[in-house]
Amino acid sequence: MQPLQVVSTSDGSSSVYNPVFDGYYHSRHGAIQESEHVFMAAGLNQLLLQQKHINVLEIGFGTGLNALLTYYHARQNGVVIHYTSLEKFPLDESVYTELNYAAQLQLGEEGQRFFLDLHKEKWNTEVSLRPDFILHKRQMDIQDFSAPEQFELIYFDAFAPTAQPELWSDAVFAAMYHALRPGGILVTYCAKGEVKRAMKRAGFTLEALPGPPGKREMTRALKIL
Repeated sequence: MQPLQVVSTSDGSSSVYNPVFDGYYHSRHGAIQESEHVFMAAGLNQLLLQQKHINVLEIGFGTGLNALLTYYHARQNGVVIHYTSLEKFPLDESVYTELNYAAQLQLGEEGQRFFLDLHKEKWNTEVSLRPDFILHKRQMDIQDFSAPEQFELIYFDAFAPTAQPELWSDAVFAAMYHALRPGGILVTYCAKGEVKRAMKRAGFTLEALPGPPGKREMTRALKIL
């Protein structure tokens, strides 16, 4: 099997190329730009001023960038995060130690320590990584996940449907809808027609939003009851 490759994106931040799926973990136009636009601005920031405790589910822990950004956005607003992330193939230390997010975000040594802690903490165990950030990384298939009405926010950040179509199925989105509390939000970079139809069949109400650099559109899905 070919090794994963750390690459640079257009905003200067790192990403990872997976030759097995012939796919990148982020947009080549900018990893941080994409995460800020899709998952923070369209997702987390919609809830920060409304709630003091947010339960987040992430599909695809990947590089840990979304978790890093979530912690710092929430901390600035005095919000406690309970962060659950699913990932079947965690990155090796040789890969994640090459990622430059803390430096790009000017988070200093404390930020780099937090980023490394995100990766080093045990899988399948809930830990208080910081007093205001509880982390539960689960190494598992997304298709096996079930958690009724536990989350206010889902980051759906799996590999593209062309690479892993099974992760964008009716059954998966039905499970995501079930996992959200009423009024909850799911955000994803993907705006493909069949993906949006699968979301609608699961019960979601969809919003088409402008995409990050390099993408015309992204999707926000709401659980409205």
